[in-house]
Amino acid sequence: MRRQLGTLKIVGSGVAVTAMVVITAIMVGTLGYLNDLNRASFIGCIALLWALFGIAFLLLRRAPVRAAVVVIIVGSLALGGAAMAGPPDTSTDSARYAWDGIVQNAGISPYRYVPLNDALAPERTNWLFSQPVTDATGLHCPLPRTHLIVTSPSTTVLCTAINRAEVPTIYPPTSELLFAAVRAVVPPSAEYWPFQLVGLLMSLGITVMLLLGLRRRGLDPRFAALWALSPLVASEAITNSHIDVLGALLALAAVFLVSSGARWRGGILLGAAIAVKLIPVLAAPAMLRRQPGKVILAAIATFLVLYVPYVATTGLAVLGYLPGYLGQEGYDNGSRFVLLTTVLRDRDALPVAVALLLITTVLVIWKSDPTRPWLGELAMIGVTLLIVSPNYPWYALLLLPFIAMSGRVEWMLIPLAFAIHAVIGGAPVFRGSLLVAALGILLVTVLRDRNRWRGGWTRIRSARATTDSPQRLTGGMS
Repeated sequence: MRRQLGTLKIVGSGVAVTAMVVITAIMVGTLGYLNDLNRASFIGCIALLWALFGIAFLLLRRAPVRAAVVVIIVGSLALGGAAMAGPPDTSTDSARYAWDGIVQNAGISPYRYVPLNDALAPERTNWLFSQPVTDATGLHCPLPRTHLIVTSPSTTVLCTAINRAEVPTIYPPTSELLFAAVRAVVPPSAEYWPFQLVGLLMSLGITVMLLLGLRRRGLDPRFAALWALSPLVASEAITNSHIDVLGALLALAAVFLVSSGARWRGGILLGAAIAVKLIPVLAAPAMLRRQPGKVILAAIATFLVLYVPYVATTGLAVLGYLPGYLGQEGYDNGSRFVLLTTVLRDRDALPVAVALLLITTVLVIWKSDPTRPWLGELAMIGVTLLIVSPNYPWYALLLLPFIAMSGRVEWMLIPLAFAIHAVIGGAPVFRGSLLVAALGILLVTVLRDRNRWRGGWTRIRSARATTDSPQRLTGGMS
């Protein structure tokens, strides 16, 4: 009977994952770029994907381990393939990745010129820069994912798929090295699929790392499904090819090394992860409980070494658009802190956010288990996402591996909140989603700790009862 139930659960999870693959392929292959005309279809597909994901995970959690691992690996590969069924559908960031790679392979620093500068005109490809058309509606770009720009200094009007083409790149050196490597092995005419393929490979790499890491540490490998089958991974790591997946990959590898005692090597990978997009620095505090000097020195040295060739050719321009980005997103005046501004004025939100993040960092360093730091990383990254509330869902990719390693499923409410915001938008919806996520996590945490406290109190009472028993009072004689 138990074997039959296990088989049914595997079959059921397989059906759910297959449905996810079909819906993902239809959504990516036919809906096109997200806009107001197809928003309802996007919302419907996202809702179905997350519901099926939940069903698949619940069934796998109760299925035989070996069969579940097969479903996780095959499902991760199939979902990744489906996510490559079409070009990006919510973001064109990978167009900038391609451009930075093309420019570097031409021997030019990606930090030196902005994309609309005519000094880079020889490197412009037809799919990144196209001609506008004029009709009854006026001058516009006929291709999706493109917008009008005016080149400098020629003032030629073109269409481009690169967002913020008027500012320098924002990406640190680990990202730029990957951009150059990918574009070096494909022709200039190759559009979005090279980075989608790389995203798929990195996503599979994280899946395998989680399966092995969980098993070797005596944890349940079925929790790897929280990454492998997540709709957020398929969308943001593969379809839209966000470089954050590389940061998650390197940060997870660094955690495994540091927790195993290889602190120098773990620090090197941590430094490389931070040089992907800076955000993986959130994984650092939980790794500093024991011999922090090794991790910190290795990370800083790696970070600086990666920047050396770019600083040598471009100087301080390697900061790129980062300062402007922080201001544009509202972090300089506090308006970006969606949850905090529910009860605080914008100008008061920034110092409160900084104080909360400092407190969280100190608690994580103090409380983390150096041999199992993922719970501390979960808290550090998750709390930061709630406080900082970035506007983009791919920032939550860094959180997912540590949800899987810790088994704290309730923290999936944060990636879900970001997924909702990606297709619906608007501060009220985002604020409500994050509030539900925060309250849900708090409630489950309190209930879990209450049961632990009850168990501890029961043991204390039992010990007291034994101490006060007649046998103890009389030296054990009856």
